[in-house]
Order: sequence, then structure tokens, then C-alpha cells
Amino acid sequence: MTPGDFERNEQDKLITDRMARVERKILVMSGKGGVGKSTVAGYLALLLSKKGRKVGLMDVDLHGPSIARLMKVQGGFDMSREGIVGPYAFSDHLSIVSLEMMLGEKDMAVIWRGPMKISAIRQFVSDIEWGDLDFLVVDSPPGTGDEPLTVAQTLPDAEALIVTTPQEISLADVRKSINFCRQVDMKILGVVENMSGQLCPHCGQQVPLFGQGGGEKMARQMGVPFLGQIPADGKMVKAGDTGDLEGLMGEKDLEINVAYNDFLKAVLAG
Repeated sequence: MTPGDFERNEQDKLITDRMARVERKILVMSGKGGVGKSTVAGYLALLLSKKGRKVGLMDVDLHGPSIARLMKVQGGFDMSREGIVGPYAFSDHLSIVSLEMMLGEKDMAVIWRGPMKISAIRQFVSDIEWGDLDFLVVDSPPGTGDEPLTVAQTLPDAEALIVTTPQEISLADVRKSINFCRQVDMKILGVVENMSGQLCPHCGQQVPLFGQGGGEKMARQMGVPFLGQIPADGKMVKAGDTGDLEGLMGEKDLEINVAYNDFLKAVLAG
């Protein structure tokens, strides 16, 4: 056995030990960018934590990390215990890890090839003391490249949550994501249709900005669960831009919050 093999075996043991303390791992995927995947991942993690679940949120979108900004992460890793690296404590029930927490310059380009990305993701799992979690929500970049593949191989019991819009150009790539999950033998938690329409502030009618019902129809055709429709909302856009997703949760009657609560029930039931 070479030194490299020994180190990898030791890391594999650490990963197994760490993840044995996590009840469910949810990999949030999308076929293409721009569908609101990171916002869904961040808001889902918040909602789960507000329900009293212990939640970890891990951003493995290494080239375009956005979780730290969406959640207004104000610090780095928890180094308060000697020899232990902990995630950023957003609250008593939510902890966060993102590559952006390690970058001195937020707009710095991360120019990494596959091996470096694989190593970073494995270190996020093995070297971080996540503790006991009910959920680990993993935000991955769009597509079916190194990052989601590494998560699938590192967390073999992960469940895929696939985000799409009703638009056919998005749905075509989601079909590839579904086939990716089947090829790597990953359980598909389901598909959620984001930006499914917007409530007109003048007439109160739903405006189908990106089409209508495409996600549900595609899920039915592909034989995967459909977890619900989430409308587009300018307040969500503003909350994401200002890093105040948590502040949006106070408006319980807001249509987007009603939709997210229905979506949350589907996730918990899965």
C-alpha cells in the first residue's frame, strides 16, 4: 500500500464516521444554471432548522459559490476547540460550509481541475466536525460533472432533489440529471418546479413567466416524484440579494411561503 492509498483509506474512515451521524443527506441539483437552485437549497435548510431539525448546509458549487452571500455568512470556520474545525454556526440548528468562507477576495476566480475539486469536497466532509445532524443539504453546481459525481460517490445514501423551471430548455437538462442519478444509483427524492409563475400585483392573476406545468409533466413522464411548484417572487429576489432569507420567513401568508411549506412537507415525507 502506497502512502497515498493509506491516506485515502484513513480519509474514507473519517467520512464514514462523520456521515454515520447524519440521518439524511440531500443533494440539490439542477440541469442548468439560473433556476434558483442555491436559493431553494438555502431556504429549505432554513425551514428545516426552524422546524427544530439540526441541519448542515454545504456549498460544493466551487466555481460559483453563493450560499455564503445568500445567508450573509459573517465569519469563517469555528476554530474555538483545539484541533477541531467546525462549520460556521448560523444558528443553534443550522451550520454552514462554503468555499467562499476561505477566500480572501469574494470575487476571486477559482480555477481548479477535477482532482482539486474532488479533494476539496472530500475534505468538507472528512475534516469538518459536523456533529449530529438530521439533514445535510448539499448545494451543487448545475450539470452532472465532478462535484455531483463526487458527492454521489462520497455519500452513497444521498437523495437527489432536482430543481427546474417549467421552461423546456431547463426540463431537457433535468432529464439528464435524472438519468445521471439512475446511472450512479442515487435515490431521487423528487423534482421541484421553481419560478412556476408570478402573481400579478394589479389583477391578482398568476402569470406563467416560464411556461406552466412543465416540471410536473416531465416528472410524471420520467417516473419520479413531483414535490411541488414554487412561484417567482420579487421579495425572494431582494431577500437573496441582501442575504436576508431568514427575514422573509416572517411573512407566513406570502404565496411563496405557502408553496415552500407544502414543499417542505413533501421533503419530510420523503
